[in-house]
Amino acid sequence: MRRLNVSLAERSYPILIGAGLLSRIDLILPHLGTPRVALITNTTVAPLYMNLLLRGLEGAGVGVTPVIIPDGEAYKNWESLNLIYDALLANRCDRSTTIIALGGGVIGDLAGFAAATYQRGVPFIQIPTTLLSQVDSSVGGKTGINHPLGKNMVGAFWQPRLVLADTDTLNTLPGRELSSGMAEVIKYGLIRDLPFLEWLEASMSGLIARDGGLLG
Repeated sequence: MRRLNVSLAERSYPILIGAGLLSRIDLILPHLGTPRVALITNTTVAPLYMNLLLRGLEGAGVGVTPVIIPDGEAYKNWESLNLIYDALLANRCDRSTTIIALGGGVIGDLAGFAAATYQRGVPFIQIPTTLLSQVDSSVGGKTGINHPLGKNMVGAFWQPRLVLADTDTLNTLPGRELSSGMAEVIKYGLIRDLPFLEWLEASMSGLIARDGGLLG
């Protein structure tokens, strides 16, 4: 497991990267406000990974409210955000309830915006399951939803307490989405890191084949 730290004074947080981290509930527990979470995911990710995380949390004595929304950019809107608010209110989630985003960028943005605005802000954890969200949208605190007149027009900056990137989730990622995330990684090398770009070029066949030793 690798650990990176985002240094933002009192809003600093760790990024943990490695295989099998969804089973490491011990990595999540120190970042919870109280032993109660709302787990936000979508209809694609839920059958793959929700129960693993849910069982682990409940086994550690954490109460979990699961919220499953439809998958896709088309659902990054007020209607989906209200589904999250409805579940939080119906289950009497309070200001110390931690919202966990389990999914790609859409889920991270939606759940993060809900965390930034529900009762004026609650704890938030990102568990990104796509390469693009692991290397981009889960870091930096940008959250929000789309408006009919523009993408990401309504949102807020709300930093997570933890980003947990389990590279095993990339094994179920469609090839097109893996390539999309890899393009973002290549861009980072082009912008500021020639040795990294050269490593990417030499390792690309293994990365596309999802070699765990390279991805981790």
